[in-house]
Order: sequence, then C-alpha cells, then structure tokens
Amino acid sequence: MTFVPRQMFFTKGVGKHREKLTSFELALRNAAIAEFNLVKVSSIFPPNCKIVSRRVGLKQLKPGQIVYSVISQAESNEPHRLMAASVGVAIPKDTSRYGYLSEHHSFGEREGVAGDYAEDLAATMLGTILGVDFDPDFSWDEKKELWRISGQIVRTRNVTQSAIGDKNGLWSTVIAAAVLI
Repeated sequence: MTFVPRQMFFTKGVGKHREKLTSFELALRNAAIAEFNLVKVSSIFPPNCKIVSRRVGLKQLKPGQIVYSVISQAESNEPHRLMAASVGVAIPKDTSRYGYLSEHHSFGEREGVAGDYAEDLAATMLGTILGVDFDPDFSWDEKKELWRISGQIVRTRNVTQSAIGDKNGLWSTVIAAAVLI
C-alpha cells in the first residue's frame, strides 16, 4: 500500500501555560490540529501535491486520525524571550517532481526573518536535487518574487509563528506545521 499525500495545508499556533506539555497542547489547539495523532515526517513535498487552505484541509480530517506533518516548534520559559517556528516549502516548476519542506526554529529572530530563512533552506535543498549550486543571495528574483535555480522557476512560501516569552515565566510554545493529507 502506497500513501502519497495529494494535498497539504499550513497552520501555526502559540500556547502559554505553567506546564511545558500543556503549553505545547495549547499551541496545537491554537493551530487547530490538537485532535489528531500527529506523526512527524521528513521534508519532502510530494509530486503533484496541491496546497489548500487550512479550512479546506481540516474538513478532510477526523478526530483521532493519524496525520503526517512537518512540524517546527520552539519553547521557552524565559521571560521576554523572542522565539519563532517556521516551515518553508520550495516547489519545482515541474510539479511532477518532488519539492522540499524545511523546518526552522530560532530565538531572537522576528517572524519575517525566520520565514525567509525557512524558504531559503527549502530552496537550497531543492537546488541540490536539481544538480545545481544554489546561493540564496544570488538566485532570488526580487522583481518577480521567485527563485531561479538553473533556469527553473521555483515557488516558495512559509508559515511562521513567533511569540515573546511570558513576562511571568510561563512556558511559551510556538509551532508551525505543514499538514499532509
């Protein structure tokens, strides 16, 4: 039996609680994926996979279902600590080929910086399977807002959640996820 996901959606969330595990659970609830049995998988964006909205994706899932996902998370109980969790994707022009998803979690980075870095990671990994040296500083087409890797146009995007640690030292957790259906 072969299972290759046909759809994927992005989601993100943040949770705060005195218990670390409960903070994580609240972040999952905020991302609307707490009711599933999440299985973390590596970072392949399946061939011919379609990105759908969170609303459309959630309608296809049932509580208790085993759901494969690429998840990034960061947590801290340090007051005022800036944290971010991001998942980036790079999709080749030829959608019959697979792409890459990347997880990035960090401290001290704002949401936009973490999201851009996750996209750079995914695009770099995609460049390696296309057989080209890829430099994120030179391959980005600012005007068209897309990557050019060895003449191929590559689409990228990310989902990123950032938060500042609770001032009273509660555990704060941020998650970003790509959920495969």
